[in-house]
Order: sequence, then structure tokens, then C-alpha cells
Amino acid sequence: MHVTAIVLIKALSDQVSTLAMALVEIDGVAEVFSVAGHYDLVAIVRTSDNDRLAAVVSDGIRKLPGIAGTETLIAFRAYSRGELETAYSLGLS
Repeated sequence: MHVTAIVLIKALSDQVSTLAMALVEIDGVAEVFSVAGHYDLVAIVRTSDNDRLAAVVSDGIRKLPGIAGTETLIAFRAYSRGELETAYSLGLS
């Protein structure tokens, strides 16, 4: 089983860069993006199962200094252009 989650992060304004660097050091955090809008950072988390995901988010990400708040979105399915093109070439719909 493979679990992917998108963690939306509000950071203290003077901690965004430091927090981003700390996030990428957490095992399970695949990518971190600095973004504009309601959130400051977006972390893509990929783990083997839900228990590991809970540990990464609750025990890793949420305990970092500089976190003002988080919202976690768990992905059910992933869609990409390559996967869609492969499905159509096989005659699947």
C-alpha cells in the first residue's frame, strides 16, 4: 500500500525558509513548495501506510517550530497525463 498526502502549512512569517528546510529533512516528506495564498508551504508526503503517515504529520511536521497551523489532504487517486495516455492507448476508458 502507498499513501500520499498533501499538507498545507501556515508558518510564522519569519520562519518560512527555515521551516521549509526542516520539512525536507523529515523521512516521508517528498517535496516542499513555498506558495502564495492562504498557506505558506505545501508538503507532499509519501508513506507506506496510514500509521506511518500519521507519525510523519503528527510527530514530525506539526511539532516543528514555526508551524502556525496545518491542514492535511489524503489523496485517494493520482492522475497524470502519462497515466491517462497509457490507459487510452490500451483501449481503457
